[in-house]
Amino acid sequence: MKQTILSFTLLCALCACSSAEENESRDMTLPVISEEGIVANPIECQEYHPGDVLPVQYVFTDNVELGNYNIEVHNNFDHHTHSGSAVECELEPSKEAGAHAWVFNQDYAIPAGQRSYTARVDIPIPADAETGDYHFMIRLTDRAGWQQLKAVAIKIK
Repeated sequence: MKQTILSFTLLCALCACSSAEENESRDMTLPVISEEGIVANPIECQEYHPGDVLPVQYVFTDNVELGNYNIEVHNNFDHHTHSGSAVECELEPSKEAGAHAWVFNQDYAIPAGQRSYTARVDIPIPADAETGDYHFMIRLTDRAGWQQLKAVAIKIK
């Protein structure tokens, strides 16, 4: 019985050490969406036209490993917000979305093992896209599951 208790105590001690080491090496830092060293796009209040291409370019970094990213574009005809941006764009009058309000949502993989990655994507804007205020949103997730969000107000004119 004494040997069983000693074995159990030793097993518990080994598990506790293992957990402490895992916690020290666990990624607890958010990834970063940056404009550093590049001409980032889109930026606040940029204007595009139906039939144009929306060029996307941002730099992503993480202290351990990047995972993937998602790009979403949706209308802001009701003037809702997603972030506390210091830049305020002039908004068109509020309106209901019509049948051709543009919606885009796409996931993108980042090659495994990357701690830095420059995302470059050209997104075609439909020729019949309804004009007005839109939000461009990019969500970056690292391998550990931490997520960073950047929301930018753009216009389709």
